[in-house]
Amino acid sequence: VQLQASGGGSVEAGDSLRLSCVTSGRTFSSYTMAWFRQAPGKELEFVAGVGLSGDTFLYADSVKGRFTVSRDNAKNTVSLQMKSLKPDDTAVYYCARQKQGTGVSHVAHVYDYWGQGTLVTVSS
Repeated sequence: VQLQASGGGSVEAGDSLRLSCVTSGRTFSSYTMAWFRQAPGKELEFVAGVGLSGDTFLYADSVKGRFTVSRDNAKNTVSLQMKSLKPDDTAVYYCARQKQGTGVSHVAHVYDYWGQGTLVTVSS
């Protein structure tokens, strides 16, 4: 299984950006998917996750109302639409596949496959 994240870049505060993650394999719809991020000098942080059918969501408080996670099971893709970006959103963003279960977990160790990360830089 391989996860390929893309869409990162350098933007200004208040701008929007959309991240995408394409997953290989034929069982994409059987797994919860999520986005995590790691800012310079900080620990890995859960951002948002989406359940199997795309109708169950979990968001970190810091991104609620600004970020939207979605998935397209026909295209094996999970996306993260980010709006009203802030300098504090600067980080490497990783997509990840949850090991098992239908709910959405914010705990990193229950995710077994990870993308390579895509850098988002937000300047003030």
